[in-house]
Amino acid sequence: MKKIIITLALMLGVVGVAQAQGDAQAGKAKSATCAACHGPDGNSPLDMYPKLAGQHASYLATQLADYKAAATGGEGRANAIMGGMAMSLSEQDAADLAAYFASQTITPMATPEEVIEQGAALYQGGDIERGITSCIACHGPRGAGLEAAQFPSLAGQYPKYIAEQLHLFRSGERNNDPNGMMRSVAAKLTDQDIEVLSKYVSGLR
Repeated sequence: MKKIIITLALMLGVVGVAQAQGDAQAGKAKSATCAACHGPDGNSPLDMYPKLAGQHASYLATQLADYKAAATGGEGRANAIMGGMAMSLSEQDAADLAAYFASQTITPMATPEEVIEQGAALYQGGDIERGITSCIACHGPRGAGLEAAQFPSLAGQYPKYIAEQLHLFRSGERNNDPNGMMRSVAAKLTDQDIEVLSKYVSGLR
């Protein structure tokens, strides 16, 4: 399955270009300004900010590059706070920070009992009638994603943050998904779908 996904990712052009090699120890020393929102180990104390702990390093580095690009007038990922934070980061800084947070362990979440059945059905099988592809194809059975294709890990992430990103993809406000993959999926999701999926996937492990 992983070989198939990697091959598909290469065909679609979603695998990122070569990035600087990160140094986790150097990243730790540079992470002080990140701690206020994301926690010293990448486990944010507030659900309005994403957990960075355990996320794929290449994905984190790409997001920082996209924040910086958007903040400087290019195409990327627009966010007033993160744009300002990323402006002063070099490619090596981003790689070091990404390596540090990737080396940390995310605190697990629990999936509410009431969303397990509906969430599992949509996550694992999608909805053929509505043209919704399954989430498992890219994010894996345990929500771990796939680093080679820069599909992020979702397991353990705050449901509120996951839901917010799905809404942003659906509206098109977030558009740094390769080939519009997430925008295409999110466009077909209802508010109820987003709520259920967000709560379900956060509890995967």
